Amino acid sequence: MLAPMITVHHLETSRSQRVLWLLEELGLPYELKVYQRHPVTKLAPPELKKIHPLGKSPVITDGDQVVAESAAILEYLVEQHGAQAAGDVAQLMTQPGTPEHHQRRFWMHYAEGSLMNWLVMKLVFMSIPTQPMPFFVRPIARELCKRVQKQLIDPNVNTALAFIEDHLSRHTWFAGERITLADFQMSFVVSALMSRSDAAASHPHLKAFVQRMEARPAYQRALAKGGPVVMG
Repeated sequence: MLAPMITVHHLETSRSQRVLWLLEELGLPYELKVYQRHPVTKLAPPELKKIHPLGKSPVITDGDQVVAESAAILEYLVEQHGAQAAGDVAQLMTQPGTPEHHQRRFWMHYAEGSLMNWLVMKLVFMSIPTQPMPFFVRPIARELCKRVQKQLIDPNVNTALAFIEDHLSRHTWFAGERITLADFQMSFVVSALMSRSDAAASHPHLKAFVQRMEARPAYQRALAKGGPVVMG
């Protein structure tokens, strides 16, 4: 009897791209079900609620298991299916008590708990002036959004950029000298950061991390199957 195949319920330009990357690195067979965003709101379609009550992506099914949230999915996949991994992806979870473990845990939480909040706000305030509104409101909305970005969002994004750049100047990967789950979790955030901050291009160690990530054959396979990582 064949084992149930993992199914990734993949929303275009979403956080589930890092799940595809991990599956490709682990060499696990999976089915990809792609969902399109609403053309105007860019929200996930209601069909995703049939898979998980939150109706968000990423979410995977593995037999009778339904797992949501990026970090939880990444850890689940390695815990359940990582024993077959070889090469530099054989120890993605790190050993408790080691410096690598502390770094991995920090970056797993930092990606969504701190940095992604500012990047989502950046996207929202960039898009507000482009939305339909009375012509006399548009200049006000544009100026308000510009001020919020300049005074609140951009300073926090720039602080994050400096923090990440300094860290990567001393580490090849986010947890140390070898790839771990932290790099998969940070991959989407880094892609969003490169896309939404003009200052990101002037950070050589961050750019070098992106080049290392994008050069991996498994990452390229995931990109070919899942499509672009972030919205333009």
